[in-house]
Amino acid sequence: MSAPPPLRRSRWLRPVVPGTRVTRVELFFDLIFVFAFLNVAGIVSMDLTPQSALSGVVVLALLWWCWTTFASLGNLVRADHGLLPLFGFGIMAAAFVLAIAIPQAFVNQPDDLAGPVVFAGAYLALRALTLAAFLYALSSAGRSRRQLALIALPAVVAAVLIGLAASATWWVPADHVLDVRLALWASALLVEYSIGLFLPYARWAVASAGHWAERHALIVLIALGEAVISLGLGPGRFDRLALTGPVIIGSVLGIVLLATLWWLHFDTLMPSIEQAMHGTRGRTRLPLARDVFTYLHFPVIVAIVATALGLKLVLETVAMPEVEPLPWSAAITLYGGVALYLLAGVAVTARTFRRLRPTALVAGVVIGLLTIPATLLTPLVALTVLVLVCGTLVVVQRWTGAAARARIKASVREEETVAEEAVSEWRYQHL
Repeated sequence: MSAPPPLRRSRWLRPVVPGTRVTRVELFFDLIFVFAFLNVAGIVSMDLTPQSALSGVVVLALLWWCWTTFASLGNLVRADHGLLPLFGFGIMAAAFVLAIAIPQAFVNQPDDLAGPVVFAGAYLALRALTLAAFLYALSSAGRSRRQLALIALPAVVAAVLIGLAASATWWVPADHVLDVRLALWASALLVEYSIGLFLPYARWAVASAGHWAERHALIVLIALGEAVISLGLGPGRFDRLALTGPVIIGSVLGIVLLATLWWLHFDTLMPSIEQAMHGTRGRTRLPLARDVFTYLHFPVIVAIVATALGLKLVLETVAMPEVEPLPWSAAITLYGGVALYLLAGVAVTARTFRRLRPTALVAGVVIGLLTIPATLLTPLVALTVLVLVCGTLVVVQRWTGAAARARIKASVREEETVAEEAVSEWRYQHL
């Protein structure tokens, strides 16, 4: 676990080294996956109920596991070298089919292909391609057939459960099909997510801490960008957003809210976590990478999707001719999404540095408690209150953590300067 698998560099495989960063192929892959993340809102927005919300979380968890598995592959071998781009493009195609099938992931629509079957088939194709790429890479590291079979076993078990979910209409009473499908998909999730906790035989490692941290930072950044796009497209109830004063004010407040979320995650939190990853070596690096990024970044993605959906619901209410209080659905998704985002950041800090972020913890709890009073306010007032709370948190963290922030920023600038000088020197000598 203290060192990456001993891959042999060849024409078809190029192992990742400690200085490897994210490739353009991986970034292209992430764009498609974030589209799938935000498309989950389509399941929930059509009929916002506890069951539809649970369905959305299950789909997001499945998508996240597919993404993080591909991210792990990119931390083992370069995704832009040899045969890996071919696997990557196949995975992208499967991910796109998965994304467009999301609104029909659990329920058939008239005159369409069976949505649950298409969704399950695309998911299975995506996992099969990723697993094939893993086995191809690990076979060159001298892994035995038994080890490769053990690595493949959880994916095979999950595939059986998903196949049963897709065929539920054949053997389950019609009134219980959706519940059975959700249970089977959740069971498949349990099998998939248990890999990192219960399979020590893998003897895995994080070859490049910089690549791992940057990959997860980019997926959060792209998700926030997609939330901006989702806000700009407006609510699905109307063909277009009416160009009115309240709509413009609501849109601007939405952008300010997303900007504060960006600041809270990227100003010092992500740089400090990456530095902690670089400073953690040996057997303790893998659990840190697994817990902080694979597991605790999933709530961050869920929170961004919920916030994007909440902003769409707010604009939908604002666009109506009558002024109405903020609906329960919008209050829960918007305020709950932001509260989850802040609390996930608290959990990330606690796992990485063994300490809490009291200001973020208090703000997250306060926002959660404000969900009920927000339903008594008009949408613009409720959104303004949320922006003010997040903006206040930004200011408080900026000044109370000034010394730590200055130290982190100085370290980042020094590292960037060293890297830029080294690259400039190489280019001067060879180009």
